[in-house]
Amino acid sequence: MKRILYVFILFLTVVSCGPSFNSFYNNHKSDLGTTSFQVPRIVKTLIGTVSPEIDKAIGNISDFKYIKFEETNESKRADLIEEMNRVTNRRYTDVFRKHTLEHTQIISIIEKGTVVSDILIFKSDKEVTSALYLKGDFNGNKIRSLSQEGDMENLGDALLKSYNSNLN
Repeated sequence: MKRILYVFILFLTVVSCGPSFNSFYNNHKSDLGTTSFQVPRIVKTLIGTVSPEIDKAIGNISDFKYIKFEETNESKRADLIEEMNRVTNRRYTDVFRKHTLEHTQIISIIEKGTVVSDILIFKSDKEVTSALYLKGDFNGNKIRSLSQEGDMENLGDALLKSYNSNLN
């Protein structure tokens, strides 16, 4: 009986240790040519004041991370795309995914019922690769609507712009 319990605990440990955005972020935040930030809780309340649409879409943010890689060679870019594919293949549902030789874009979410708990926006081209991660309680219907209208990228840009303006 102890052996079965041991095997079961070992199995759970191995399954739960897959790649996550947090591990991706922590593994690369100190890379050369990388800009990264994690938003403190006090600033999160200011982000929702960008516009009523963004306030409705973002709901209650509990985690906000951004990482941007500049001056990456083709090999590094391919590694980043592959690593992000492993992250999103774990528990995420793709809202939008496009791969070409010049550009890769992934918008993936984790849903819990009608609530979206995690949003990941990843973009990569020959000049810049970036990833925006949001965790919280988001209006699933609004997020779906934004992604279908092509406004999800604009949401990410607006959040980053708001964050930068609140720092100044």
